[in-house]
Amino acid sequence: MKNPRRTTMEDVARAVGLSRTTVSFVLNDRPDVRIPASTRERVKRAARELGYRPHSGSRALSSQRTGQLGLVSEIVTGPLGSATIRGIRSAARQAGCSLIIAPTSAGGEEDPQAFETLLRTCIEGIVYATGRNRRVSLPPQAREIPTVLVHGTDPSLGLPEVRPDEHSLGRLGAQALLEGGHRDIGVIELPDDGGATPGRRSGCEEGLAQAGIPWEAVRSARADGTARGGHAAASALMEESPGLTALLCGNDLMAMGAYEALRDRGLRVGGDVAVIAIDDQGLIADQLRPALTTVALPWEDMGRVGAEHLLALIAGEQVPARTLLPGRLIRRHSA
Repeated sequence: MKNPRRTTMEDVARAVGLSRTTVSFVLNDRPDVRIPASTRERVKRAARELGYRPHSGSRALSSQRTGQLGLVSEIVTGPLGSATIRGIRSAARQAGCSLIIAPTSAGGEEDPQAFETLLRTCIEGIVYATGRNRRVSLPPQAREIPTVLVHGTDPSLGLPEVRPDEHSLGRLGAQALLEGGHRDIGVIELPDDGGATPGRRSGCEEGLAQAGIPWEAVRSARADGTARGGHAAASALMEESPGLTALLCGNDLMAMGAYEALRDRGLRVGGDVAVIAIDDQGLIADQLRPALTTVALPWEDMGRVGAEHLLALIAGEQVPARTLLPGRLIRRHSA
């Protein structure tokens, strides 16, 4: 799919019934051309109403490429953000481009200003990356320049998106537990915010069904994605079903809480109860004792593919509306 078209001088010219040349003189503030003040004001008012912006990147691109891409993201620090940025930079570097980063917030309140900041520079396109697979609402500025979503979706804009194959992640986690001989399994799910949870559940359900375990036989709980939430959910599951031999957690933080809940009951992680998470935050998974077996999200691959799709859009090429990337199981010692 192609990125939605941005407002052009031609659009402004049609709106006010003037030639593109006249509109260009006004919007470029040419003092050497005699144009009535009322006409100048009418053109500028129409430009504001239509959302026209004299995008510096577009001016530069009329003669040559600028070689700059933008990233708007809440995850500019930490291992997960670093991996995504590493993937974007890898693709950008291979294409001879550099990357300008505009940090934003998880709630999206700072997104409009982040887009504005980048649109005032000589960038050719923007990657918008989130910290978790969820629905987002991008500002209108995303229509003005080639934009690709990484790890999120905005159905209202229909922008190209690169996300994890959540179904395959859930299936990998279930299969890893089945390979360990487990059939009494508990699942601690993330909140259902339209992103990861439905796909992971369907993948887990499919993997277990192939082994003759219906979803109705699985004990499940939902937590808020934190270690405290994981502790509460694991405690409740073990209280209700003390015979559980394995837990599949929606992320590493909840697995950390599950470790403590199991120890509170005098149970050994990896010995009495296996624990697997879907995430792979190195600072957590590697440091837990025993080290946490995880299904790793394709952070770096998502960044790389997202940037590759953006470069294709900039070149006027078609890209898939949605690209789903698989994860991989990293075996450590908790299962």
